[in-house]
Amino acid sequence: LLEPIDQTGSAMKNLSKNIINLYGPKGQQWLDTLDSLTARMQAKCALSNLQPLKNLSYHYVLSGYRGEQPIILKLGMDIPGLKQEARTLRAFSGFGAVKIYDESSGMLLLERAAPGGSLASYFPEKEAKSIQIACACLTRLHKAPLPYAHTFPHIRQWLTALDKTWNIPERYLNRARSLRNTLLATLKKSVLLHGDLHHDNILQNGDNWIIIDPKGVVGEPAYEVAAFIRNPMPTLLSVDDAIPIIQHRIIAFAKTLKLPEERIVSWCFVQAVLAWVWALEDGTEVDYFERLTDYFFTRLPLDD
Repeated sequence: LLEPIDQTGSAMKNLSKNIINLYGPKGQQWLDTLDSLTARMQAKCALSNLQPLKNLSYHYVLSGYRGEQPIILKLGMDIPGLKQEARTLRAFSGFGAVKIYDESSGMLLLERAAPGGSLASYFPEKEAKSIQIACACLTRLHKAPLPYAHTFPHIRQWLTALDKTWNIPERYLNRARSLRNTLLATLKKSVLLHGDLHHDNILQNGDNWIIIDPKGVVGEPAYEVAAFIRNPMPTLLSVDDAIPIIQHRIIAFAKTLKLPEERIVSWCFVQAVLAWVWALEDGTEVDYFERLTDYFFTRLPLDD
């Protein structure tokens, strides 16, 4: 999240492209009001020195201050998604997530990690250390109790997307559906998951590391590690030793977190197909997920 301030406008171009692709004319209207919306939030929350970040994708994210307190202002059109993020951050309070200071429709005011560098900077030179840090963050997060009468979705709800017809080879879809059913039927421990815990969502905060951008979904810990294993995207698959890196991650997560290696591999495959599905839904590139699916398919156990 805390990439250098965007000096070239490339981040805004990327944000605009994504928003218009998703929301069409309504997206353009929202983009046209961003300056006035930011000004209103600045006045309402008494913010200063607001500057957009470099890595904008689907939200307009700015760093700044509230008094002397470093903050992040996050604005977006996905109002349900931002509300879900706020609920998840509150549930993770005290367990290694950034603090949420304020929220309103389409806006979150968050703690800003400092210095704020992401774990992506460790790839690939500090691969072993990055896994160690990720495991520590996961262990801490998964100790957070599920709130009473919560409304967090279960991973089985996400995975229903696999049941539709997609332009994906049938052998992959059928295998993903079968594995999903087996994994859900044999799930033993359910915790609140981040849902997208990869390198860019783990930031340095003083001498510690802290997580951002949680999706908030209930499932097993073995499900959580798959996002990290397939990241950073698309850099991971561009390095010569990508396959040994992936293999090492699977073994390291299984050993450190005491998780069955076969379940990690199976979830990696199922999630690769699910990510492929989501990319088709969003109209974005699918090549990366196709390549991941090909690889994890060859790693699956003979029987599921």
